[in-house]
Amino acid sequence: MKLSKYITRLAGILLLGACTKTDVPVENQLTPATFPTTDEQFILAAGPAYVGFRGSYCLAYWQSQTLSTDEAILPSRAGGWYDGGRYQQMHYHSWTPDNPIVGDTWTWGFSTISTCNQVLALFASSKDSPARTRAAAEIRTLRALLFYFMMDAYGNIPVPTTFGDTAKPVQKTRSEVFNFIESEVKSVLPLLGAATDATQYGRPNAYTAYALLARLYLNAEVYTGKPRYKDVVTYCDSVIRSGKYSLATDYAKMFYPDNGPQMTEFILAIPYDHASAQGEQFNWYSLHPALQKKYGLSYRLSNPVSTIPSYYAQFSDSADVRTTLWLTGKQYDFSGNPIVINTTKVGLDNTYTGSDAGTPVDYQLTFTPDVTLRDVDKFEVGGDELGKAKGIRNIKYYPDVTATDRNQSNDVPVFRYADILLMKAEAILRGATPTDNTTALSIVNQLRTARKATPLATLDLDAMLKERALELNWENTRRIDLIRFGKFEGSWGYKTDADPNKRIFPIPSGERVLNPGLIQNPGY
Repeated sequence: MKLSKYITRLAGILLLGACTKTDVPVENQLTPATFPTTDEQFILAAGPAYVGFRGSYCLAYWQSQTLSTDEAILPSRAGGWYDGGRYQQMHYHSWTPDNPIVGDTWTWGFSTISTCNQVLALFASSKDSPARTRAAAEIRTLRALLFYFMMDAYGNIPVPTTFGDTAKPVQKTRSEVFNFIESEVKSVLPLLGAATDATQYGRPNAYTAYALLARLYLNAEVYTGKPRYKDVVTYCDSVIRSGKYSLATDYAKMFYPDNGPQMTEFILAIPYDHASAQGEQFNWYSLHPALQKKYGLSYRLSNPVSTIPSYYAQFSDSADVRTTLWLTGKQYDFSGNPIVINTTKVGLDNTYTGSDAGTPVDYQLTFTPDVTLRDVDKFEVGGDELGKAKGIRNIKYYPDVTATDRNQSNDVPVFRYADILLMKAEAILRGATPTDNTTALSIVNQLRTARKATPLATLDLDAMLKERALELNWENTRRIDLIRFGKFEGSWGYKTDADPNKRIFPIPSGERVLNPGLIQNPGY
């Protein structure tokens, strides 16, 4: 298993949901009388919280944060992937409280919060020790991060912190949740370790807390109406000045299937393994089946997700290594041979009406930028070969040749050093005092130089947003970035909706049945 290479002496960490009997309740295995007492046992006992966190981070949560933006689109292809219009609603901003992505994201967040509460209740019954204190601080940080994701997505939310409490949780205002997260993270900061090696990988350390506070303050004006850009710089500097992290020398390899604790940029990452820690399926969603042989994959690819032309247009610097992580135009194998699909004239283009529709055609796979719809109501781009090839594809998380199904072993960053630099630069650009002889422009050019991109002569907010798109695509940042920059009500693809109420998602219908005290968000 991939994780055993990271932490040999802690084999099984984070894998309880995949490598143990699933029919034995956790509380029957981990009781205060027998477990935990050592560092290793506390980490193992915390495993279910990390398993839950891993679960939908790259699935429903990624869909809510990415398909609701210009970064990606998931249309129907060949009659598949309509799925009741859930992805169409994400693109058009026409989602309702019954949209499954909206519901699954809520369920992921709050079920993992509940698991954190359960783990903390177990810890509270264990003997006090430095190991318990540190492990509890890590779980409280993880819980605060999940509360942040939920507050960002849904606005006014409950803040349950006690496992087994039968009372319906009370909904808090967004500002109240903001204050809770801020207070919680600051209270555990002195209790968190500073280790950044393999023994800490996948779990929060002090730098995770600094990164979370920086992200919270960067968006404070969205959440509370009050900017906190000075605080952004303060907590970014806490990471930068530590000297613990640095920009990767090879951007592409940072996202390979064999990535891990050796990545100098990863502050907090989610470890994935195609067999035992599943949930990262980006290439199954993005790659065309005709690419299966090129990348040596043993499973059939699905192909629905691409970007849209206006987003890809930002990747215009051919020297920038980040531009190379997209598949566009005619496709070739690694020997330079065209990737050819054997079809017919009508199979290539099902609008063809000639008498020779069945004539064989050798079509070189060609990804075209425009994602044109053949059937607007069904969000359908067409089931012919031209339809299947519509849209430029992201290949940032390189295909895993060891995978036997859609799941890959690429670990996915939650907080990364490059984002720390970009958050600091943006805060300075928005008025915070520069520190350490830097400017917003010098920080951005530091990053661009590392990525072999042409340095910028000037920097404004539009260029800042573009730089975040270049650097952080497929990393769950685009939605809040567009909201913070005032662009979420813009038009892209087929989306024209400009309703500011869509900056937060509705409370799922099923949750309001379970807890009638939850007040629905405005506009839903």
